[in-house]
Parts: sequence; C-alpha cells; structure tokens
Amino acid sequence: MSESTLRQALARASLRPETGAVVDFTKPAGEPALAPHDGVTWQVFRNPVALFVGGVTAVLLELAEPRVRSGIWDHTSFRTDPLSRMERTGLAAMVTVYGARSVAEQMIAGVSRMHARVQGTTPAGVAYRADDPELLDWVQATASFGFLEAFCAFVRPLSRSERDRFYAVGIPAAHLYGAVGAPASVADQERHFAAMRPKLERSEIVFEFLEILQRTPIFPGPLRPLQSLLIRAAVEITPRWTREILGLDARYGLRRFEATGICVLGRLGDRVVPRSSPPAEASRRLGVPATWLRRSA
Repeated sequence: MSESTLRQALARASLRPETGAVVDFTKPAGEPALAPHDGVTWQVFRNPVALFVGGVTAVLLELAEPRVRSGIWDHTSFRTDPLSRMERTGLAAMVTVYGARSVAEQMIAGVSRMHARVQGTTPAGVAYRADDPELLDWVQATASFGFLEAFCAFVRPLSRSERDRFYAVGIPAAHLYGAVGAPASVADQERHFAAMRPKLERSEIVFEFLEILQRTPIFPGPLRPLQSLLIRAAVEITPRWTREILGLDARYGLRRFEATGICVLGRLGDRVVPRSSPPAEASRRLGVPATWLRRSA
C-alpha cells in the first residue's frame, strides 16, 4: 500500500465531519484551549489512529455499563446513522482539546443541556439519567483510557508520568461536562475501573455495535480492510477482564503480526498534520508553527 493511500486512510480515520457543523479552530486569535498546547493531550488527540481506535474502545467499555448502554442505544442515532454520530462525537473531542476555551465551554454547556433531557429505564427496570455524575465519570474514564491506550499501543509508549499528566490535564473539561469524579491519574483510573467492574455485564448490543461498525462505509472500498483491522485493534486494547465479561474472544481481536501494521499506520499519523486539521488550525490561533506537533514523533 502506497504512502498516499495510507494518508487517505488516516484522513478518514480522523472522522472530521465534511458537512454540517463547522468550527473555526483559528479563532479567537491567541485564546488558549482547555488543554495546554505543549502537553501530551495535544499529541495524543492529533493522531487519527489513536482517535479512531481509542474511540471504539471507549464505546465498548461504555456499552458494558447497562445504564450508559441504554442511554446510547435508546437516545442516539447510532443505529440509524452511525457515521454522522461518530463524526459529531469526534468533532466534540476536537473542540474540547483544541478549541479556544470560550468555544469549548459553549459547546460543552450545550452537550450538558442535552444530557439533562435524557432519561429512561434499562430493560432490567433500573432508572437512569444521562447527567448522573456516576455515569458521566464512567464515560470520561473510558474515553481517556481508550485514547491513551490506543496511542501507547500503536503510536509510541508514554512514561507513567506522561500518562498521569494526560489524565490530570483532562480534569477541567471533565468537570465542565459534569464528570466531577473523573480519574486524575493512572492509579485513579485503575481504582475507578475496579469499582465499576461489578456493575458491568454482557449484552448482545455490543455485538450489534461491532457489526454496525464493520458494515458502515467509514473508509472507501479499497481501504475497507484497514477499517476492520482498526476495529479489531480497539477490541484488542480493551482490558482482558472486560472482554471476558462481554464475551469478546480471540476472534474479535488482532491476529498475529497485525499490530505491527497498525503501528506503521500510527507512526505515519504522527508525521501527518494537515493544514486544515484542528491541531494545525489551533496552533495558528496561538501563533505557534504546526511543525512543533511533529517534534515528539
């Protein structure tokens, strides 16, 4: 596969909407983001492989929690329009990390208002609300875990202190979303997962989710094998004990040597920073050259 083809795949993996909502990451000039531009968070989220793989891992973990699962499956358009749903989620992540603080705060406030209207009952009869702090904490914890683990597995490893900083830097945004108990370190994340473990359960919806992802044309035809590979990579980095709860055996993960190919893609993604990408536009907003984003590649 040529490098130009790989670049196409990376561009598609970023899941930035081609139509609809548009965010100008270059404005207001000079205004900082919620996350510092020279920190590990900007490095993780600029990589499309980490973004795609980590996002799928996060959803798998979210779907293991029955209240979150009901909220996602009953109150979003994922089953009927999965690509648009994924693009909106990807854009929200970009705004949270790279958008000017005032823009990110406005967007997060809108998401919070939407969450306040979402409520229901699980098939087991348990009531839930999307703005329940426990559920918001779980969503934040799973998202942070997914993106970070995907980056470390398929782009480059990070030290324990870098991983701790990744969680800590996300706390201001997490609090804005209402996740006041979100993990602030690797140790916090491990304790959080241990506490939530007894509440997780298997559901056929997880398998339906994976089937929808496989058949949705996220990548164009010639690149479709990469889509399947990245989905299986997301299963692979999901904690083993979670995979056991969900019933995701070896058939759903990576085959021998496939991880090497994903690492090649991940490293290439660290060298590709399109001028129109959120991190490049945000760099221009702050008056720093986008080339600095490649320094740690």
